[in-house]
Amino acid sequence: MSFKLVSNYQPSGHQPQAIKKLVSGIKNGNQYQTLLGVTGSGKTFTIANLIQQTQLPTLIISHNKTLAGQLYQEFKSLFPKNKISYFVSYYDYYQPEAYMPSTDTYIAKEVDINDLIDKLRLEATSNIFSGNDNIVIASVSCIYNIGDPIEFSSRVIDFKINQNWDRRQLFKDLIHLFYKRSEIDFKRATFRLRGPIIEIWPSYQDWILSLEFEQGKLIKINQRHPFSGHQFDLKEFRLYPAKQYVGGSSEEKSIFKKIKKDCQKQVKLFKSQNKILEAHRIKQKVNYDLEMLQETGYVSGIENYSIYFEKNRISGQPPFTLLDYFNHRWGKNFLTIIDESHVTVPQIKGMHAGDLARKKTLVDFGFRLPSAFDNRPLKAKEFWSKTAKTIFLSATPADFELEKSKHSFLQCHPYRHPDHPQGGEGSHRKYQNQGDSSSSSQNDGGTLPQNDNFGIVEQIIRPTGLIDPKVTIESTKNQIPHLISQIHTCVSKGQRALVITLTKRMAEDLSTYLSDPTNTAHNFKVAYLHADINTLERTEILKDLRDGSYDVLVGINLLREGLDLPEVSLVAILDADKQGFLRSKSSLIQIMGRASRHIEGRVILYADSISLAMSQAIKEVNRRRRIQLAYNKKHCITPKSISKAIRPEIISVKTHKIKSQSELMKVDPLSLTPFQRQKHITKLRRQMRLFANDLDFESAIKVRNQILKIEKT
Repeated sequence: MSFKLVSNYQPSGHQPQAIKKLVSGIKNGNQYQTLLGVTGSGKTFTIANLIQQTQLPTLIISHNKTLAGQLYQEFKSLFPKNKISYFVSYYDYYQPEAYMPSTDTYIAKEVDINDLIDKLRLEATSNIFSGNDNIVIASVSCIYNIGDPIEFSSRVIDFKINQNWDRRQLFKDLIHLFYKRSEIDFKRATFRLRGPIIEIWPSYQDWILSLEFEQGKLIKINQRHPFSGHQFDLKEFRLYPAKQYVGGSSEEKSIFKKIKKDCQKQVKLFKSQNKILEAHRIKQKVNYDLEMLQETGYVSGIENYSIYFEKNRISGQPPFTLLDYFNHRWGKNFLTIIDESHVTVPQIKGMHAGDLARKKTLVDFGFRLPSAFDNRPLKAKEFWSKTAKTIFLSATPADFELEKSKHSFLQCHPYRHPDHPQGGEGSHRKYQNQGDSSSSSQNDGGTLPQNDNFGIVEQIIRPTGLIDPKVTIESTKNQIPHLISQIHTCVSKGQRALVITLTKRMAEDLSTYLSDPTNTAHNFKVAYLHADINTLERTEILKDLRDGSYDVLVGINLLREGLDLPEVSLVAILDADKQGFLRSKSSLIQIMGRASRHIEGRVILYADSISLAMSQAIKEVNRRRRIQLAYNKKHCITPKSISKAIRPEIISVKTHKIKSQSELMKVDPLSLTPFQRQKHITKLRRQMRLFANDLDFESAIKVRNQILKIEKT
């Protein structure tokens, strides 16, 4: 199918010009472009129109899971008949393997995988090979190793009516695709036998595949929803693997032999350096892992041996990531959108260095073979080599994105460069004038500033005519009483407020104080958004803020880029004059933008002095206000608040409060199976850490003792 945008709105404001210039840039071969769009100007809608006009498969990379989930919902509604996928890290809890030499502390890997997100990741890779109308919303986890796309796409089973099948061979083929037979506990990635019918639950779907055979011939293919019972017949069906990483195991003996050989080499190296302990440690570790792999087919940390199982990759080469799936399927003929690029690009740059530092310690002290280095995220250079037709999306793009866009533009239009024979000094002056942001501030807003001719497209005018919020500065003296009075004014009008603090402790204490049930003067409905809340619950909290379940949302760094909250009219920033990343010019502009979707939007900066970042941010906001006001005056536009329905979450999860200590401690470990016991220990460990973080060490010790008691049994 082709992309078909479904919307009641038409591009307006700066959107038509932005769409036209971005499409033109792609057609002219401009590899990098920047869309500098202010908050609320409809950047998502602009990109949706760009996708429809270019008809290119698209990878959208976001810097956090919450924003990725919001984008997934937006594009699902804009392209209801196309394949929209969600690809983020599937860990609700992740403790990577690590070693701290200073204290001789080894930390084993511990994870808690979210089954729903695992399904959505598998759906994303399966969709890529099922059609061209693909939009994948991903977090930066898309630069991590997920296995060879050639292996994944070739290891499929095609079912067609009137095919002849040997039942035993079909079972072998299903197991080869990592499906398990389960007659009782039927769930995703399993299959079962029901007389002449074989039922398969694809790992990437909510529908059960039913295959009916008659004397070895496939006579009926049916899909059925396991709960609603809704069903329909098919003529054919392609079944993809139950896992993304499908490294071959047919040469298991030779693989084990190579691992043992590399282990002996590492032992010899350690002994030559007189590291006897490290030599003993790595030998013991590898022998244990190989025994586990041989007996069970799996061992914790198996990803550190991934290079041995990959046929089409040798040590030192980049890992296979989601981008390789796009490259394998479409070559360079796809769009890459880097959302909130001023944050996402640094994440992409920094992932490899952080992973390398942790792995190096493990290898140097004999906990892992050097093969662990090959299970890594992409380096920045490798990432850019795998992308093409890239658009940076941000209200505050950094110098990296701007320079890359301008350089790419000049490569496509060399005659615009001052060193080109047709250019010359006059052309250079023209280039400088057109790229001068100060000249664009004099623009009445009717046309885009000239600097977009160099790969940078500005989208300042909002379709609703809304202008950037007014910014006021208040003293930190009596800031909390003043904040409470402002929240009262906001809440009395049915509006919402965001409060941004500088530290986690301050956010927690302020949340408790504002929601104090014993004090009617400030008994607000308050939620605290922080990193400890899992991915899907964050989306639920934001929805609850919109529908009025909460009046105020308090946070530190999660209330910045991309959050679409039209009901928010007040943004209060505490300690706005402090220097650092959380109060930089870019951060302040992004935070202020959360109030730009409401006609009464306003921002309060609590500070005792005006920092350079504050001054620059306020200056930029005022520049944008002038452009917007001039445009509204010229076109007789009356600003109005953004009105957006609160849609039911496409990715939904029932939020469960963490069980209290007493509930967890009352569980009888002898009544649990070994698997349930391990899950229970994981919950207890998480509860212990929460108590420790809250400095409640007495409760933490009680939970720890319970863990030790269970482990002894």
